[in-house]
Amino acid sequence: MLKRIRTDQFRAGMFLHELCGSWMDHPFWRARFVVTAADDLRRLRECGIAEVWIDTARGVDVEGGLSAAQVGQQVEQELEGLAIAAVPPTPAPRSTPSPTPPPPPAPHDVYGQARQLCDRAKAEVQQLFGAARMGQAIQAEGCLPLVDDIIGSVARNPGALMSLARLKTQDEYTYLHSVAVCTLMVALARTLGLGETETREAGLAGLLHDMGKARIPLAVLNKPGRLTEAEFDLVKQHPGWGHALLQASSGVPAMALDVCLHHHEKVDGSGYPEGLGAAQLSLHARMGAVCDVYDAITSSRPYKSAWDPGEAVRQMAQWKGHFDPAIFHAFVKTVGIYPVGTLVRLQSQRLAVVLAQNGASLLTPRVRVFYAIDARKVLAPTVLDLAAPEAGDRITAVEAPQDWPFKNLDALWQADASAPAAAHC
Repeated sequence: MLKRIRTDQFRAGMFLHELCGSWMDHPFWRARFVVTAADDLRRLRECGIAEVWIDTARGVDVEGGLSAAQVGQQVEQELEGLAIAAVPPTPAPRSTPSPTPPPPPAPHDVYGQARQLCDRAKAEVQQLFGAARMGQAIQAEGCLPLVDDIIGSVARNPGALMSLARLKTQDEYTYLHSVAVCTLMVALARTLGLGETETREAGLAGLLHDMGKARIPLAVLNKPGRLTEAEFDLVKQHPGWGHALLQASSGVPAMALDVCLHHHEKVDGSGYPEGLGAAQLSLHARMGAVCDVYDAITSSRPYKSAWDPGEAVRQMAQWKGHFDPAIFHAFVKTVGIYPVGTLVRLQSQRLAVVLAQNGASLLTPRVRVFYAIDARKVLAPTVLDLAAPEAGDRITAVEAPQDWPFKNLDALWQADASAPAAAHC
């Protein structure tokens, strides 16, 4: 049986199934093993992860803890509460309000435009990292037109660019991660009601937050296996390296410096590089921490498969002490309880993928239905607005894509709602 326990309850002989935290923040990038070595036990207790999952059928048990069913029930209750709760109050904007967004493009243009912008952004960020690797300063002003275009894309359709940017190959990860965090920061800033100037700087901060990785050797950055302790310590230096690089560059606002240095801090003080607590972290650093982790865990890496967006939200909700609760709740309202691309089970015993959020309720997104579970039959894909009175259906669970034999889920949620979209095994 899987059980969640506090890290200080962990003992040698227990089977470590998963750590309740981002795999970027600990050296156990390949978990699921019986911990017997004293060095592994020490590192587990020192890595800043508050809770872990153990498998009591494969190792030593301990009194207390919560079962997977109990944790799942708690998380779903929390997320459903967010569906009707107001976005938490934030500091008053220090700049003019965001302008009224332009009208959305025709449905068939949404993903095409977002894909073109994503490709262009990747190329521009790749040039930034190339310059940084050669020791050249960053010209932040040159990034602003790209940030403005990303702001425009988010205003037209918040889900399109956010969803496309998480689809990365290994070679693209470092660059598209920066694009994705920029996009998420912009979208979150809009949810929080930040002003136009502040939203623009938040986007720039997201774009530049990982520039310190330009100093990490590629053999370490792209290593397919578990990092050594020395390699992990090297990776943890990237916020400081990036901060120094941006300080030596021109036109970099204070917000970008702050987010670059502090996006791996946690509100309980167990993060790095400075171990700051909630009272010491700015609003923007707390935003950056959430956006950075979400994109990382929804992207495939050599050492870890991507989590489905819906599963990622539920995992992050469990990591107490990692994120500012108010910022995390606003983030969930930004991407949705069921983000675009999430595979869901309906009450009608059909499977669907989420296409878009519904402004009236986070519990009733637009979905594309494509499979009958009981009949084990692929259906002609149809779009269903769960908020419509005539829908007569609702989401009952998030499904793990790896548990099903479908090979084209990404194509299903990217397709034009008015066009046919094939589903096959």
